[in-house]
Amino acid sequence: MRYTYILAAALLVQPTAAGLAQQIQISKENKTIAISTSDDASALADIAVVSVGFSSYGKDQDSTYADATRTSNAIMSALVASGVPKDAIASNDQHLSPLNPNSEEDKVRYGQGLRFEFAQDWRVTVTAAQAADVLHLAIINGANNSGNIEWQLKDDNALQAEAARKALEHARDIASHMAQGLGTKLGGLVYASNQTPPRGIFSNLGFGNVALDTQSATLGVRMKNLKPLAISPARITKSATVYAVFSIE
Repeated sequence: MRYTYILAAALLVQPTAAGLAQQIQISKENKTIAISTSDDASALADIAVVSVGFSSYGKDQDSTYADATRTSNAIMSALVASGVPKDAIASNDQHLSPLNPNSEEDKVRYGQGLRFEFAQDWRVTVTAAQAADVLHLAIINGANNSGNIEWQLKDDNALQAEAARKALEHARDIASHMAQGLGTKLGGLVYASNQTPPRGIFSNLGFGNVALDTQSATLGVRMKNLKPLAISPARITKSATVYAVFSIE
């Protein structure tokens, strides 16, 4: 938590074309205490955006594409059959491309007679509690390039408001102690402004990664009896900075 404070005689708020300009003026009739504080609020993520996808290789374009369509439809059918709504599954990327014989990564495959690669991935949005099961289901049905999870909240605004509320309470507490030290009594709130700190300085982006990259789509067949991974949602933190002015008697 961070704070600064200003003791002044009055706050004059004047509208301008760009918004409200703040000027502090001295007046014996109207004394004020101005406080700037920052505070945080956090909560466990309740939404998971799970990245699932696969890569497959073939000796020619037609057979590579044919194999890919079977894997693609198997993954999609399994997700939908499990109860994931179709509108919660967004195609992110899909491409069929020739292997590069001069690439270090493709040299071994090229030597095995493989000439094409097909890759596809989706972003599946489910509740945080469903993340592990969705990832597991996709993998055992051929999603051999899966695992990243983006953690989110259904209501970011509520958490941001909670951070602002805590910051304002903190500001009032500081102002009250200052007033006592000055031998006076804290009055009512005259002005308050909520400012969100720049993203990446005070805020937690709320992203958690679970990386899993298997080597073959056929590996899913051997994983049918495995249990889902142990996955826990990330805690997301929002910060708020409040500038508050209180009157003193």
